[in-house]
Amino acid sequence: MLTRVTSSVPSWRKEQMEAAFQTFESLDEPTGAEEDWRYVDFDLPFAELEAVTEPGTALAGGKFFDSLDTKAGHVRIVDGAVTEAEAEKVSLTRLADLGDEPEAWSRVPVDHNKLAAAHAAFSNDGITVEVGAGEVMSSPVVIEVQGVTPNAATFPHIGVRVGENAEAQVLVVYRSAADARLLMVPEVDLRVESGGRLRYLAVQSLDTAATNVVHQRMTLGRDATGRLGEVGLGADLGRLDLGVYLEGNGSSSNTVGLYFGEGSQTLDYRVVINHIGRNTTSDVFLKGAVEDDAQSVFTGLLRIEKEAEKTSTFETNRNLVLSENAKAHSVPNLEILCNDVICGHASSVGPLEKEHLYYLQSRGLPRQRAERLLIRGFFQEVIDRLPIQGIEDPVSQEVFRRFVTAQEEGRVA
Repeated sequence: MLTRVTSSVPSWRKEQMEAAFQTFESLDEPTGAEEDWRYVDFDLPFAELEAVTEPGTALAGGKFFDSLDTKAGHVRIVDGAVTEAEAEKVSLTRLADLGDEPEAWSRVPVDHNKLAAAHAAFSNDGITVEVGAGEVMSSPVVIEVQGVTPNAATFPHIGVRVGENAEAQVLVVYRSAADARLLMVPEVDLRVESGGRLRYLAVQSLDTAATNVVHQRMTLGRDATGRLGEVGLGADLGRLDLGVYLEGNGSSSNTVGLYFGEGSQTLDYRVVINHIGRNTTSDVFLKGAVEDDAQSVFTGLLRIEKEAEKTSTFETNRNLVLSENAKAHSVPNLEILCNDVICGHASSVGPLEKEHLYYLQSRGLPRQRAERLLIRGFFQEVIDRLPIQGIEDPVSQEVFRRFVTAQEEGRVA
């Protein structure tokens, strides 16, 4: 049974947790009948989970961040608790050290859904990365978020604050212990002040016994730029609930991502881009593949507010369905409340192009090699655009390994 652990949190946070717990108790767990959870079966009831009082033993190694040549700092969060935090020229602050309530701890409404309410009610540790005005980071702060205790629910909290005309880089890698059935509900709050620039990349590589539901928000000030990246590989259910708020005039966001599901995985992406200021621009570009009995879900909404003239925005979602029982759902949407804008969307769901296969085979390539070449080319377009450099090789190798293994075992059509 989940219980609140408040021994190390400041008084303002205890009050938040108490109020959020009432909301958590009043909300039902998602069933898939709700529009926001359409196509998704959330089958890890809170009643079966325990709170973590002491973090377990951290996992060693990690191919996705070990490949980086340099790092500006390193943070490790295990079972929701910050166990390591060090950085140069970057301010790292734990929740326990925030004596006064920050201007904004979270932009996710407590009643957004039961998972969001659970985070607000039970999250008792977190880290804030702050880059001061005018500072420029040449390498990323790397944050490992690990789940290691079976049958536990954990609620890590990450904040990133980028000052005026500053430039920041952050890489977050989600991992979990092998065969550990657990729930991880992180919240990531990104805020970029006027003229600031942020590069942020998340790699979700949990074990397929785990469930991961991330609520991530980014707020951009005047002329600020946010580049977001997502690599979705792990978890039984891996869900990203992403909201971007282009509040400042002239702000810009770019979101790129890839995902590859196998077995019975569900990789679920819910994206809302809110254009609020004038002369704002955004682009969403996601590509994914599913094989075996896996499924992917993408629902994207581009919302242009009444005062957001001169907006330019576009979203693209491309999906490959590689096995007979795999499924991909793609639902792009527009909501335009003003004139003088440029916007559009595109999506596709289907197998590898027969014409492309025929062309490669006609040039002497065996079908198996032709398929591998098409898979590599399909994903390389996204890998080349990831906002943090240095992890392209391990990402490419993992995606390619999945397809080759399935191909050799006869699991793809």
